Amino acid sequence: MNKLYYQFPGTWFGDCMPYGKDNDFYLFHQRDNRKPCPFGEPFGWDLAITSDFVDYKDMGIAIPRGTDEEQDQFIFAGSVFEGEGDYHAFYTGYNREYPKQGKPSQVLMHAVSDDLIHWTKTSDIMKFTPQAGYDPDDWRDPFVLRDEENKQYILILGARKEGPKTRQSGRTVKFTSKDLKEWKFEGDFWAPNLFVMHEMVDLFKIGDWWYHVVTEYSDRSKMIYRMSRNIDGPWIAPKDDAFDGRAYYAGRTFCLNGHRMLFGWVATKEDCDDRNNYEWAGTFVPHEIYQRKDGSLGVKIPDTVWNAFSEREKIEDFSIDSIGARSEKIIKKNCGDIFSFEADIMFEEGSHAFGIRCYDDPETEQAYQFIFHCNENRYICEKNPNWPWFTYLSQGSERPIELIPNKIYNIRLIIDDTIAVIYVDGVALSARMYTKPGDALGVFVSEGKIQVKNCTVSTKLKKRL
Repeated sequence: MNKLYYQFPGTWFGDCMPYGKDNDFYLFHQRDNRKPCPFGEPFGWDLAITSDFVDYKDMGIAIPRGTDEEQDQFIFAGSVFEGEGDYHAFYTGYNREYPKQGKPSQVLMHAVSDDLIHWTKTSDIMKFTPQAGYDPDDWRDPFVLRDEENKQYILILGARKEGPKTRQSGRTVKFTSKDLKEWKFEGDFWAPNLFVMHEMVDLFKIGDWWYHVVTEYSDRSKMIYRMSRNIDGPWIAPKDDAFDGRAYYAGRTFCLNGHRMLFGWVATKEDCDDRNNYEWAGTFVPHEIYQRKDGSLGVKIPDTVWNAFSEREKIEDFSIDSIGARSEKIIKKNCGDIFSFEADIMFEEGSHAFGIRCYDDPETEQAYQFIFHCNENRYICEKNPNWPWFTYLSQGSERPIELIPNKIYNIRLIIDDTIAVIYVDGVALSARMYTKPGDALGVFVSEGKIQVKNCTVSTKLKKRL
């Protein structure tokens, strides 16, 4: 069981609607009980509060689900914000039985609070029904922000046009309001015809750039973003338009005290089997977003999460020279099922690949590995050896990264039971690892040479509150 990343006992962490106040983050989220499977029993929003992403206070149900006859049989995603003297939650009311009755299954709904803890549902449902020409069963995940320049509130949400579900008509649509009471539909906000649906839309500004975040499930099934100098676009794609890989899904952001955090979840795999597909919900993992000089976004481990580990063991600097072959150095045995690793690694010209191996069994040479393909500008999470073919479904478990000989790459890795999260110069990749052949940690190079410096390992967490 994971010891660091958050997952309320007996449940799986779903979509998160974050809010921040003073020094605390409020994680409004769905808890799926998997009875008998994801989306089995209806759920509302629960609440957990944290200041450091290490210790969490459970507040229980924040907004309860409705009855099986009401629109909000399930409370799907939305957003929480402050405006006009109250806290507001705009959310998606979903009833899976309504399409059979000729009713829209997904409708925007509203609740208010004066303390972020106790919420009262309002009767604003009819103002946010799906508009003409849009799919009434794909109309969800509202996000609200204040547009100070135009003195109005903006509400965006994920939608798609009516038609076959395979049609790539996914889009973000927009409403505006001066008072959070009367809303005007403004049509499409971003309609690129790239995906069948937009989910968990987000919009924020850092410096001179606006960023529009979307989760999609028809291309690479992951979070992507676009950037623009103007809130209304045009929206351009950075070279790397993602924050993580396939396993990290449906994240929203919130900025508190100068730190913009990303609140996504690492999915479980069906039947806890490395060979199977990812499924909905899992474990909450935070990333911290930062802006690069060119305006693109990178992510890093929140300082409080990294500092949750204690007693870092320093490993002497070393190099591995393996021209024409593969060589590995075991740097730590008996790592257990939770540890963190950091190193600065440089590969020389002509090297084919290098990487980090975890849950490594030196005797059988079975392990999971993050392998950097020097000539392909990407790194992958996989099981090695992948035999008998295949032992690990790795589709989507890779990230693009510019790999330059003789450049130093800072690598940080956290293993928490079945969860692995690695960060390489702002490029993150999360994965699941279920079979755990061994408990050693190694570094390797294939047909090349690497230098490893400033290497540390910690296998202990500091005492929790």
